[in-house]
Amino acid sequence: MSGIKNFIIKHSDVFTFLGLCILFYFIFFHNIWAYALMDVDESRYVSMSKDMFNSKDFLTLYLNKEFFFEKPPLYFWGECLSFGLFGKITEFTARFPVALYGTLCCFLTYFVGKKIVSKSYGVVSSLILATSLEFLILAKFAILDIVVAACVWFSLCFGMLTNFCEEKNKKYFWWLFYIFSGLAVLAKGIPGFVIPFGSMFFISIFSKNFKEIFKPQYFIVGFILFFAITIPWHVVMLKMHDPLFFNEYVMKHHVARFLGSEELGRQKPFWFYFVTILWGFFPWILSTLAVLIRKITKKDLKFKNLTDTQRFMVYNGIIAIFTLLFFSSSKTKLVTYILPIYGSLACLGGYIWTRYIERGEYSRVINPTIYLIGVIFTLASIVAMFTQFYLPPELNADIAIAKPLCITLLFLCGTLSIFFTKKEKYLSVFFTYVIFMLCLSGFGTEKFFKIDYKFGQDDLMKFASYAKETNKTMTCYRFTHKYSLIYYGTEPVEYGGDYTPKELEKALAKENNLVIIKKKNLEDAKGLKYSIIDSGRRYALLEGVN
Repeated sequence: MSGIKNFIIKHSDVFTFLGLCILFYFIFFHNIWAYALMDVDESRYVSMSKDMFNSKDFLTLYLNKEFFFEKPPLYFWGECLSFGLFGKITEFTARFPVALYGTLCCFLTYFVGKKIVSKSYGVVSSLILATSLEFLILAKFAILDIVVAACVWFSLCFGMLTNFCEEKNKKYFWWLFYIFSGLAVLAKGIPGFVIPFGSMFFISIFSKNFKEIFKPQYFIVGFILFFAITIPWHVVMLKMHDPLFFNEYVMKHHVARFLGSEELGRQKPFWFYFVTILWGFFPWILSTLAVLIRKITKKDLKFKNLTDTQRFMVYNGIIAIFTLLFFSSSKTKLVTYILPIYGSLACLGGYIWTRYIERGEYSRVINPTIYLIGVIFTLASIVAMFTQFYLPPELNADIAIAKPLCITLLFLCGTLSIFFTKKEKYLSVFFTYVIFMLCLSGFGTEKFFKIDYKFGQDDLMKFASYAKETNKTMTCYRFTHKYSLIYYGTEPVEYGGDYTPKELEKALAKENNLVIIKKKNLEDAKGLKYSIIDSGRRYALLEGVN
Protein backbone atom coordinates (compact mmCIF):
# COMPACT_ATOMS: atom_id res chain seq x y z
CA MET A 1 0.00 0.00 0.00
CA SER A 2 2.82 2.38 0.85
CA GLY A 3 4.30 1.73 -2.62
CA ILE A 4 1.02 2.73 -4.29
CA LYS A 5 0.77 5.79 -2.06
CA ASN A 6 4.32 6.85 -2.94
CA PHE A 7 3.62 6.30 -6.63
CA ILE A 8 0.51 8.49 -6.46
CA ILE A 9 2.38 11.20 -4.55
CA LYS A 10 5.25 11.08 -7.05
CA HIS A 11 2.86 11.46 -9.97
CA SER A 12 0.32 13.68 -8.18
CA ASP A 13 0.05 16.12 -11.09
CA VAL A 14 -0.97 13.32 -13.44
CA PHE A 15 -3.55 11.93 -11.02
CA THR A 16 -4.92 15.42 -10.34
CA PHE A 17 -5.32 15.98 -14.08
CA LEU A 18 -7.04 12.61 -14.53
CA GLY A 19 -9.33 13.30 -11.57
CA LEU A 20 -10.36 16.62 -13.08
CA CYS A 21 -10.92 14.91 -16.43
CA ILE A 22 -13.38 12.49 -14.81
CA LEU A 23 -15.22 15.25 -12.96
CA PHE A 24 -15.39 17.49 -16.03
CA TYR A 25 -16.69 14.59 -18.13
CA PHE A 26 -19.70 14.12 -15.86
CA ILE A 27 -20.25 17.86 -15.48
CA PHE A 28 -20.04 18.80 -19.16
CA PHE A 29 -20.25 15.75 -21.43
CA HIS A 30 -22.31 13.01 -19.81
CA ASN A 31 -25.68 12.47 -21.52
CA ILE A 32 -25.41 15.51 -23.83
CA TRP A 33 -26.61 13.22 -26.62
CA ALA A 34 -29.73 12.05 -24.77
CA TYR A 35 -32.12 14.98 -25.25
CA ALA A 36 -33.34 17.08 -28.14
CA LEU A 37 -32.16 20.57 -29.05
CA MET A 38 -34.16 23.23 -27.23
CA ASP A 39 -36.01 26.19 -28.66
CA VAL A 40 -35.20 28.97 -29.23
CA ASP A 41 -31.48 29.55 -29.62
CA GLU A 42 -30.09 26.02 -29.52
CA SER A 43 -32.21 24.72 -32.37
CA ARG A 44 -31.71 27.98 -34.28
CA TYR A 45 -27.89 28.06 -34.17
CA VAL A 46 -27.46 24.34 -34.82
CA SER A 47 -29.85 24.55 -37.78
CA MET A 48 -27.70 27.33 -39.21
CA SER A 49 -24.55 25.27 -38.59
CA LYS A 50 -26.17 22.31 -40.32
CA ASP A 51 -26.95 24.48 -43.35
CA MET A 52 -23.39 25.80 -43.42
CA PHE A 53 -21.95 22.29 -43.20
CA ASN A 54 -24.20 20.90 -45.94
CA SER A 55 -23.83 23.87 -48.30
CA LYS A 56 -20.05 24.25 -47.72
CA ASP A 57 -20.58 28.03 -47.70
CA PHE A 58 -18.49 28.90 -44.63
CA LEU A 59 -18.78 32.67 -44.98
CA THR A 60 -22.43 33.70 -45.18
CA LEU A 61 -24.86 32.66 -42.45
CA TYR A 62 -28.43 31.71 -43.30
CA LEU A 63 -31.48 31.05 -41.14
CA ASN A 64 -34.57 29.55 -42.70
CA LYS A 65 -33.09 30.22 -46.17
CA GLU A 66 -32.65 33.94 -45.40
CA PHE A 67 -29.52 35.98 -44.66
CA PHE A 68 -28.54 36.08 -40.99
CA PHE A 69 -26.20 38.97 -40.16
CA GLU A 70 -26.65 39.04 -36.40
CA LYS A 71 -23.53 37.07 -35.38
CA PRO A 72 -19.94 36.45 -36.54
CA PRO A 73 -19.07 32.92 -37.71
CA LEU A 74 -16.66 31.40 -35.13
CA TYR A 75 -19.30 29.36 -33.28
CA PHE A 76 -20.63 27.98 -36.55
CA TRP A 77 -17.17 27.01 -37.77
CA GLY A 78 -16.65 25.06 -34.55
CA GLU A 79 -19.94 23.24 -35.06
CA CYS A 80 -18.97 22.34 -38.62
CA LEU A 81 -15.62 21.01 -37.41
CA SER A 82 -17.48 18.79 -34.95
CA PHE A 83 -19.87 17.55 -37.65
CA GLY A 84 -16.91 16.77 -39.90
CA LEU A 85 -14.86 15.14 -37.13
CA PHE A 86 -17.64 12.75 -36.13
CA GLY A 87 -19.10 12.41 -39.61
CA LYS A 88 -22.70 13.18 -38.64
CA ILE A 89 -25.02 15.87 -37.33
CA THR A 90 -26.60 14.88 -34.01
CA GLU A 91 -27.36 16.37 -30.62
CA PHE A 92 -24.00 15.07 -29.41
CA THR A 93 -21.94 16.55 -32.23
CA ALA A 94 -23.84 19.84 -31.83
CA ARG A 95 -23.13 20.06 -28.09
CA PHE A 96 -19.62 18.59 -28.13
CA PRO A 97 -17.86 21.90 -29.04
CA VAL A 98 -19.55 23.94 -26.30
CA ALA A 99 -18.83 21.25 -23.70
CA LEU A 100 -15.21 21.28 -24.88
CA TYR A 101 -15.02 25.09 -24.56
CA GLY A 102 -16.30 24.85 -20.99
CA THR A 103 -13.82 22.13 -20.13
CA LEU A 104 -10.89 24.05 -21.61
CA CYS A 105 -11.86 27.14 -19.60
CA CYS A 106 -11.77 25.09 -16.41
CA PHE A 107 -8.43 23.48 -17.24
CA LEU A 108 -6.95 26.89 -18.06
CA THR A 109 -8.18 28.14 -14.68
CA TYR A 110 -6.50 25.16 -13.03
CA PHE A 111 -3.13 25.63 -14.75
CA VAL A 112 -3.04 29.42 -14.29
CA GLY A 113 -4.10 29.10 -10.64
CA LYS A 114 -1.50 26.41 -10.07
CA LYS A 115 1.27 28.55 -11.59
CA ILE A 116 0.47 31.76 -9.74
CA VAL A 117 -0.95 30.52 -6.42
CA SER A 118 -0.84 26.77 -5.72
CA LYS A 119 -2.02 23.44 -7.08
CA SER A 120 -4.79 23.17 -4.48
CA TYR A 121 -6.00 26.65 -5.42
CA GLY A 122 -5.99 25.68 -9.10
CA VAL A 123 -8.14 22.63 -8.37
CA VAL A 124 -10.61 24.53 -6.20
CA SER A 125 -11.03 27.51 -8.54
CA SER A 126 -11.42 25.28 -11.63
CA LEU A 127 -14.11 23.22 -9.90
CA ILE A 128 -15.91 26.35 -8.74
CA LEU A 129 -16.01 27.57 -12.34
CA ALA A 130 -17.21 24.17 -13.60
CA THR A 131 -20.03 24.01 -11.04
CA SER A 132 -21.23 27.63 -11.22
CA LEU A 133 -24.84 27.27 -12.27
CA GLU A 134 -25.03 29.55 -15.31
CA PHE A 135 -21.61 28.56 -16.65
CA LEU A 136 -22.48 24.89 -16.23
CA ILE A 137 -25.82 25.27 -18.04
CA LEU A 138 -24.44 27.23 -20.99
CA ALA A 139 -21.45 24.89 -21.40
CA LYS A 140 -23.98 22.15 -22.23
CA PHE A 141 -26.24 24.33 -24.38
CA ALA A 142 -25.31 24.58 -28.06
CA ILE A 143 -25.34 28.37 -28.34
CA LEU A 144 -22.48 30.78 -28.93
CA ASP A 145 -22.17 32.55 -25.55
CA ILE A 146 -19.77 29.93 -24.16
CA VAL A 147 -17.55 30.45 -27.22
CA VAL A 148 -17.05 34.16 -26.57
CA ALA A 149 -16.69 33.48 -22.82
CA ALA A 150 -13.94 30.94 -23.54
CA CYS A 151 -12.06 33.23 -25.94
CA VAL A 152 -12.34 36.19 -23.56
CA TRP A 153 -11.20 34.13 -20.57
CA PHE A 154 -8.21 32.73 -22.50
CA SER A 155 -7.30 36.24 -23.60
CA LEU A 156 -7.55 37.63 -20.06
CA CYS A 157 -5.59 34.76 -18.51
CA PHE A 158 -2.74 35.28 -20.96
CA GLY A 159 -2.94 39.02 -20.34
CA MET A 160 -2.67 38.52 -16.58
CA LEU A 161 0.21 36.09 -17.03
CA THR A 162 2.28 38.89 -18.60
CA ASN A 163 2.59 40.19 -15.03
CA PHE A 164 3.84 36.88 -13.62
CA CYS A 165 6.17 35.45 -16.28
CA GLU A 166 9.85 35.89 -17.09
CA GLU A 167 10.70 38.89 -19.22
CA LYS A 168 11.83 36.72 -22.14
CA ASN A 169 8.40 35.04 -22.31
CA LYS A 170 6.23 38.18 -22.04
CA LYS A 171 5.91 38.68 -25.77
CA TYR A 172 4.40 35.22 -26.22
CA PHE A 173 1.70 35.87 -23.62
CA TRP A 174 0.95 39.28 -25.12
CA TRP A 175 0.63 37.72 -28.57
CA LEU A 176 -1.72 35.06 -27.19
CA PHE A 177 -3.74 37.84 -25.56
CA TYR A 178 -4.24 39.52 -28.93
CA ILE A 179 -4.94 36.23 -30.74
CA PHE A 180 -7.73 35.20 -28.38
CA SER A 181 -9.14 38.74 -28.31
CA GLY A 182 -9.40 38.47 -32.08
CA LEU A 183 -11.13 35.11 -31.80
CA ALA A 184 -13.51 36.63 -29.24
CA VAL A 185 -14.46 39.30 -31.79
CA LEU A 186 -15.14 36.54 -34.35
CA ALA A 187 -17.32 34.89 -31.72
CA LYS A 188 -19.47 37.84 -30.59
CA GLY A 189 -18.25 41.11 -32.05
CA ILE A 190 -17.64 44.21 -29.91
CA PRO A 191 -17.68 42.55 -26.43
CA GLY A 192 -14.86 40.27 -27.56
CA PHE A 193 -12.68 43.38 -27.97
CA VAL A 194 -13.90 45.65 -25.18
CA ILE A 195 -13.74 43.22 -22.23
CA PRO A 196 -10.13 41.99 -22.69
CA PHE A 197 -8.70 45.37 -23.71
CA GLY A 198 -10.69 47.35 -21.15
CA SER A 199 -9.77 44.97 -18.33
CA MET A 200 -6.07 44.97 -19.24
CA PHE A 201 -6.12 48.78 -19.47
CA PHE A 202 -7.18 49.09 -15.82
CA ILE A 203 -4.93 46.20 -14.72
CA SER A 204 -1.93 47.93 -16.31
CA ILE A 205 -2.79 51.20 -14.55
CA PHE A 206 -3.05 49.40 -11.23
CA SER A 207 0.24 47.57 -11.87
CA LYS A 208 1.92 50.84 -12.96
CA ASN A 209 3.19 49.27 -16.17
CA PHE A 210 0.88 51.01 -18.63
CA LYS A 211 3.76 51.96 -20.95
CA GLU A 212 4.63 48.28 -21.37
CA ILE A 213 1.49 47.78 -23.44
CA PHE A 214 2.91 49.98 -26.18
CA LYS A 215 6.26 48.24 -26.57
CA PRO A 216 6.54 47.53 -30.32
CA GLN A 217 7.27 43.82 -29.87
CA TYR A 218 3.98 43.49 -27.98
CA PHE A 219 1.76 46.17 -29.49
CA ILE A 220 2.63 46.08 -33.19
CA VAL A 221 2.93 42.31 -33.55
CA GLY A 222 -0.13 41.84 -31.36
CA PHE A 223 -2.36 44.06 -33.48
CA ILE A 224 -1.09 42.46 -36.68
CA LEU A 225 -2.25 39.12 -35.27
CA PHE A 226 -5.52 40.63 -34.02
CA PHE A 227 -6.39 42.22 -37.37
CA ALA A 228 -5.28 39.16 -39.32
CA ILE A 229 -7.96 37.23 -37.44
CA THR A 230 -10.78 39.79 -37.37
CA ILE A 231 -10.53 41.76 -40.62
CA PRO A 232 -10.73 39.18 -43.47
CA TRP A 233 -14.24 37.84 -42.78
CA HIS A 234 -15.67 41.31 -42.15
CA VAL A 235 -14.13 42.71 -45.35
CA VAL A 236 -15.37 39.80 -47.44
CA MET A 237 -18.89 40.14 -46.02
CA LEU A 238 -18.96 43.89 -46.65
CA LYS A 239 -17.86 43.28 -50.24
CA MET A 240 -20.43 40.55 -50.79
CA HIS A 241 -23.42 42.03 -48.96
CA ASP A 242 -22.98 45.79 -48.57
CA PRO A 243 -25.04 47.77 -47.52
CA LEU A 244 -27.27 45.07 -45.99
CA PHE A 245 -24.43 43.60 -43.92
CA PHE A 246 -23.38 47.02 -42.60
CA ASN A 247 -26.91 48.02 -41.65
CA GLU A 248 -27.79 44.71 -40.02
CA TYR A 249 -24.51 43.52 -38.48
CA VAL A 250 -22.84 46.81 -37.54
CA MET A 251 -25.66 49.25 -36.92
CA LYS A 252 -28.51 47.07 -35.68
CA HIS A 253 -26.80 44.21 -33.86
CA HIS A 254 -23.81 46.08 -32.44
CA VAL A 255 -24.51 49.80 -32.11
CA ALA A 256 -28.27 49.54 -31.54
CA ARG A 257 -27.90 46.50 -29.29
CA PHE A 258 -25.59 48.42 -26.95
CA LEU A 259 -27.72 51.58 -27.01
CA GLY A 260 -30.90 49.59 -26.41
CA SER A 261 -32.94 49.78 -29.56
CA GLU A 262 -36.62 49.14 -28.93
CA GLU A 263 -36.64 47.05 -32.09
CA LEU A 264 -34.59 44.36 -30.34
CA GLY A 265 -37.00 44.25 -27.39
CA ARG A 266 -34.42 43.27 -24.76
CA GLN A 267 -34.19 46.36 -22.60
CA LYS A 268 -33.49 45.67 -18.93
CA PRO A 269 -32.63 47.89 -15.94
CA PHE A 270 -29.04 48.61 -14.91
CA TRP A 271 -29.14 46.18 -11.97
CA PHE A 272 -30.26 43.22 -14.12
CA TYR A 273 -26.88 41.44 -14.09
CA PHE A 274 -26.35 42.00 -10.37
CA VAL A 275 -29.42 39.82 -9.84
CA THR A 276 -28.35 37.36 -12.55
CA ILE A 277 -25.07 36.67 -10.74
CA LEU A 278 -26.95 35.86 -7.52
CA TRP A 279 -28.28 32.68 -9.14
CA GLY A 280 -25.68 32.30 -11.88
CA PHE A 281 -22.80 31.90 -9.40
CA PHE A 282 -24.75 29.47 -7.20
CA PRO A 283 -23.77 27.64 -4.96
CA TRP A 284 -20.66 29.77 -4.34
CA ILE A 285 -22.25 33.23 -4.35
CA LEU A 286 -23.29 33.45 -0.68
CA SER A 287 -19.92 32.46 0.76
CA THR A 288 -18.02 34.71 -1.67
CA LEU A 289 -20.30 37.69 -1.03
CA ALA A 290 -20.19 37.18 2.74
CA VAL A 291 -16.38 37.24 2.82
CA LEU A 292 -16.09 40.20 0.44
CA ILE A 293 -18.63 42.22 2.46
CA ARG A 294 -16.74 41.40 5.67
CA LYS A 295 -13.44 42.51 4.13
CA ILE A 296 -14.97 45.75 2.84
CA THR A 297 -16.75 46.65 6.10
CA LYS A 298 -13.65 45.86 8.19
CA LYS A 299 -11.41 47.67 5.68
CA ASP A 300 -9.38 44.52 5.25
CA LEU A 301 -8.65 45.06 1.55
CA LYS A 302 -4.98 45.78 0.94
CA PHE A 303 -3.50 47.26 -2.23
CA LYS A 304 0.13 47.86 -1.23
CA ASN A 305 3.08 45.49 -1.00
CA LEU A 306 1.02 42.71 -2.49
CA THR A 307 2.15 39.14 -3.01
CA ASP A 308 1.66 37.48 -6.41
CA THR A 309 -1.45 35.77 -5.07
CA GLN A 310 -2.93 39.05 -3.84
CA ARG A 311 -2.13 40.80 -7.12
CA PHE A 312 -3.84 37.98 -9.02
CA MET A 313 -6.94 38.44 -6.87
CA VAL A 314 -6.97 42.19 -7.52
CA TYR A 315 -6.67 41.59 -11.27
CA ASN A 316 -9.65 39.24 -11.17
CA GLY A 317 -11.58 41.78 -9.15
CA ILE A 318 -10.87 44.42 -11.81
CA ILE A 319 -12.01 42.01 -14.56
CA ALA A 320 -15.22 41.14 -12.69
CA ILE A 321 -16.11 44.78 -11.98
CA PHE A 322 -15.30 45.96 -15.51
CA THR A 323 -17.26 43.11 -17.13
CA LEU A 324 -20.26 43.69 -14.88
CA LEU A 325 -20.31 47.44 -15.51
CA PHE A 326 -19.77 47.06 -19.25
CA PHE A 327 -22.73 44.74 -19.75
CA SER A 328 -24.86 46.64 -17.21
CA SER A 329 -24.29 49.94 -19.06
CA SER A 330 -25.90 48.48 -22.18
CA LYS A 331 -29.67 48.85 -22.25
CA THR A 332 -30.03 45.62 -24.23
CA LYS A 333 -29.52 42.64 -21.94
CA LEU A 334 -29.96 38.87 -21.95
CA VAL A 335 -28.95 36.60 -19.08
CA THR A 336 -26.41 34.80 -21.28
CA TYR A 337 -24.36 37.93 -22.07
CA ILE A 338 -22.74 38.05 -18.61
CA LEU A 339 -21.12 34.62 -19.00
CA PRO A 340 -17.52 35.99 -19.39
CA ILE A 341 -17.59 37.14 -15.75
CA TYR A 342 -17.57 33.67 -14.21
CA GLY A 343 -13.88 32.91 -14.75
CA SER A 344 -12.82 35.86 -12.61
CA LEU A 345 -15.52 35.16 -10.01
CA ALA A 346 -14.30 31.55 -9.78
CA CYS A 347 -10.75 32.75 -9.13
CA LEU A 348 -11.96 35.05 -6.35
CA GLY A 349 -14.16 32.32 -4.88
CA GLY A 350 -11.31 29.84 -5.21
CA TYR A 351 -9.06 32.01 -3.04
CA ILE A 352 -11.71 32.18 -0.33
CA TRP A 353 -12.53 28.48 -0.40
CA THR A 354 -8.89 27.36 -0.53
CA ARG A 355 -8.10 29.30 2.64
CA TYR A 356 -11.33 28.04 4.22
CA ILE A 357 -10.48 24.42 3.39
CA GLU A 358 -6.80 24.53 4.33
CA ARG A 359 -6.89 26.84 7.36
CA GLY A 360 -10.48 27.17 8.43
CA GLU A 361 -10.17 30.87 7.60
CA TYR A 362 -13.42 32.82 7.18
CA SER A 363 -15.30 29.96 8.92
CA ARG A 364 -17.30 32.40 11.06
CA VAL A 365 -18.52 34.06 7.86
CA ILE A 366 -18.88 31.07 5.54
CA ASN A 367 -20.40 28.56 7.99
CA PRO A 368 -23.70 30.49 8.40
CA THR A 369 -24.12 30.54 4.60
CA ILE A 370 -23.64 26.76 4.49
CA TYR A 371 -26.16 26.25 7.29
CA LEU A 372 -28.64 28.50 5.47
CA ILE A 373 -28.30 26.62 2.17
CA GLY A 374 -28.38 23.30 4.02
CA VAL A 375 -31.63 24.12 5.82
CA ILE A 376 -33.24 25.44 2.62
CA PHE A 377 -32.20 22.31 0.69
CA THR A 378 -33.44 19.96 3.40
CA LEU A 379 -36.80 21.72 3.72
CA ALA A 380 -37.13 21.87 -0.09
CA SER A 381 -36.57 18.11 -0.34
CA ILE A 382 -39.29 17.48 2.25
CA VAL A 383 -41.73 19.86 0.54
CA ALA A 384 -41.00 18.22 -2.84
CA MET A 385 -42.08 14.83 -1.48
CA PHE A 386 -45.68 16.03 -1.28
CA THR A 387 -46.14 17.89 -4.57
CA GLN A 388 -49.16 15.71 -5.35
CA PHE A 389 -51.07 17.57 -2.64
CA TYR A 390 -50.54 21.14 -3.87
CA LEU A 391 -49.64 21.02 -7.58
CA PRO A 392 -52.14 20.46 -10.41
CA PRO A 393 -52.17 16.74 -11.38
CA GLU A 394 -50.87 17.40 -14.90
CA LEU A 395 -47.93 19.49 -13.64
CA ASN A 396 -47.15 16.93 -10.94
CA ALA A 397 -47.04 14.24 -13.63
CA ASP A 398 -44.72 16.45 -15.74
CA ILE A 399 -42.10 16.80 -13.01
CA ALA A 400 -42.26 13.13 -11.94
CA ILE A 401 -39.28 12.27 -14.15
CA ALA A 402 -36.94 14.54 -12.15
CA LYS A 403 -38.60 14.43 -8.73
CA PRO A 404 -36.74 11.43 -7.17
CA LEU A 405 -33.33 12.76 -8.22
CA CYS A 406 -34.04 16.27 -6.95
CA ILE A 407 -35.41 15.10 -3.62
CA THR A 408 -32.43 12.80 -3.06
CA LEU A 409 -29.79 15.35 -4.04
CA LEU A 410 -31.36 18.21 -2.09
CA PHE A 411 -31.69 16.12 1.06
CA LEU A 412 -28.19 14.65 0.88
CA CYS A 413 -26.49 17.94 0.02
CA GLY A 414 -28.44 19.82 2.68
CA THR A 415 -27.84 17.37 5.53
CA LEU A 416 -24.27 16.40 4.63
CA SER A 417 -23.10 20.00 4.22
CA ILE A 418 -24.45 20.85 7.69
CA PHE A 419 -22.91 17.70 9.19
CA PHE A 420 -19.47 18.27 7.65
CA THR A 421 -19.48 21.94 8.67
CA LYS A 422 -20.20 21.04 12.29
CA LYS A 423 -17.33 18.53 12.16
CA GLU A 424 -15.09 21.21 10.57
CA LYS A 425 -14.46 18.96 7.58
CA TYR A 426 -14.39 21.84 5.14
CA LEU A 427 -12.92 19.88 2.23
CA SER A 428 -15.89 17.51 2.52
CA VAL A 429 -18.25 20.50 2.44
CA PHE A 430 -16.61 21.71 -0.76
CA PHE A 431 -16.90 18.36 -2.49
CA THR A 432 -20.49 17.98 -1.27
CA TYR A 433 -21.33 21.06 -3.33
CA VAL A 434 -19.23 19.87 -6.28
CA ILE A 435 -20.85 16.42 -6.36
CA PHE A 436 -24.31 17.99 -5.95
CA MET A 437 -23.81 20.18 -9.01
CA LEU A 438 -22.12 17.32 -10.91
CA CYS A 439 -25.12 15.04 -10.35
CA LEU A 440 -27.58 17.78 -11.28
CA SER A 441 -25.66 18.37 -14.50
CA GLY A 442 -24.70 14.84 -15.49
CA PHE A 443 -27.91 13.08 -14.50
CA GLY A 444 -30.49 15.85 -14.18
CA THR A 445 -30.10 17.96 -17.33
CA GLU A 446 -31.77 15.38 -19.56
CA LYS A 447 -34.73 15.19 -17.16
CA PHE A 448 -35.09 18.97 -16.86
CA PHE A 449 -35.02 19.41 -20.65
CA LYS A 450 -37.66 16.73 -21.15
CA ILE A 451 -39.91 18.46 -18.62
CA ASP A 452 -39.58 21.69 -20.58
CA TYR A 453 -40.42 19.93 -23.86
CA LYS A 454 -43.80 18.91 -22.45
CA PHE A 455 -44.98 22.53 -22.60
CA GLY A 456 -45.18 22.60 -26.38
CA GLN A 457 -41.87 21.60 -27.94
CA ASP A 458 -42.79 17.90 -27.93
CA ASP A 459 -45.75 18.83 -30.15
CA LEU A 460 -43.56 20.83 -32.52
CA MET A 461 -40.88 18.14 -32.87
CA LYS A 462 -43.54 15.51 -33.59
CA PHE A 463 -45.23 17.74 -36.19
CA ALA A 464 -41.85 18.58 -37.78
CA SER A 465 -40.99 14.89 -38.13
CA TYR A 466 -44.35 14.25 -39.76
CA ALA A 467 -43.81 17.10 -42.24
CA LYS A 468 -40.36 15.74 -43.09
CA GLU A 469 -41.66 12.20 -43.62
CA THR A 470 -44.53 13.39 -45.84
CA ASN A 471 -42.38 15.99 -47.63
CA LYS A 472 -44.67 18.91 -46.78
CA THR A 473 -44.03 22.53 -45.89
CA MET A 474 -45.12 24.17 -42.63
CA THR A 475 -46.79 27.43 -41.70
CA CYS A 476 -46.90 28.68 -38.09
CA TYR A 477 -50.03 30.62 -37.33
CA ARG A 478 -49.48 33.52 -34.91
CA PHE A 479 -46.17 32.44 -33.40
CA THR A 480 -42.50 32.63 -34.37
CA HIS A 481 -38.98 31.59 -33.33
CA LYS A 482 -39.65 27.89 -32.81
CA TYR A 483 -36.63 26.65 -34.72
CA SER A 484 -36.97 23.01 -33.68
CA LEU A 485 -39.37 22.94 -36.65
CA ILE A 486 -36.41 23.67 -38.92
CA TYR A 487 -33.91 21.32 -37.30
CA TYR A 488 -36.28 18.35 -36.96
CA GLY A 489 -38.36 19.10 -40.04
CA THR A 490 -37.90 20.82 -43.38
CA GLU A 491 -37.12 24.39 -44.30
CA PRO A 492 -38.06 27.02 -45.04
CA VAL A 493 -40.79 27.31 -42.41
CA GLU A 494 -43.27 30.15 -42.77
CA TYR A 495 -43.54 32.01 -39.44
CA GLY A 496 -46.70 34.10 -39.34
CA GLY A 497 -46.49 35.87 -36.01
CA ASP A 498 -48.98 38.57 -37.02
CA TYR A 499 -51.21 36.51 -39.29
CA THR A 500 -54.96 37.09 -39.41
CA PRO A 501 -57.65 34.46 -40.10
CA LYS A 502 -57.43 35.52 -43.75
CA GLU A 503 -53.76 34.43 -43.89
CA LEU A 504 -54.74 31.22 -42.09
CA GLU A 505 -57.22 30.48 -44.87
CA LYS A 506 -54.52 31.06 -47.49
CA ALA A 507 -52.07 28.80 -45.64
CA LEU A 508 -54.62 26.00 -45.46
CA ALA A 509 -55.31 26.38 -49.18
CA LYS A 510 -51.66 25.84 -50.11
CA GLU A 511 -50.90 22.49 -51.67
CA ASN A 512 -48.81 20.10 -49.55
CA ASN A 513 -48.71 22.59 -46.68
CA LEU A 514 -49.38 21.99 -43.00
CA VAL A 515 -50.46 24.63 -40.52
CA ILE A 516 -49.35 24.57 -36.88
CA ILE A 517 -51.64 26.53 -34.63
CA LYS A 518 -51.92 27.06 -30.91
CA LYS A 519 -54.98 25.26 -29.64
CA LYS A 520 -56.21 28.45 -28.02
CA ASN A 521 -56.34 30.00 -31.53
CA LEU A 522 -58.38 27.20 -33.14
CA GLU A 523 -61.40 29.48 -32.96
CA ASP A 524 -59.82 31.48 -35.80
CA ALA A 525 -60.19 28.43 -38.08
CA LYS A 526 -63.93 28.26 -37.53
CA GLY A 527 -65.74 27.93 -40.85
CA LEU A 528 -62.57 27.00 -42.76
CA LYS A 529 -62.04 23.68 -44.52
CA TYR A 530 -59.39 21.65 -42.71
CA SER A 531 -58.70 18.42 -40.92
CA ILE A 532 -56.76 17.98 -37.69
CA ILE A 533 -53.81 15.70 -38.45
CA ASP A 534 -52.58 15.65 -34.87
CA SER A 535 -53.25 17.48 -31.62
CA GLY A 536 -50.78 17.91 -28.78
CA ARG A 537 -50.75 19.61 -25.44
CA ARG A 538 -50.39 23.14 -26.75
CA TYR A 539 -50.44 22.97 -30.55
CA ALA A 540 -52.54 21.34 -33.27
CA LEU A 541 -51.48 20.29 -36.77
CA LEU A 542 -53.94 21.20 -39.50
CA GLU A 543 -54.16 20.44 -43.20
CA GLY A 544 -56.52 22.06 -45.65
CA VAL A 545 -59.32 20.02 -47.23
CA ASN A 546 -60.47 20.71 -50.80
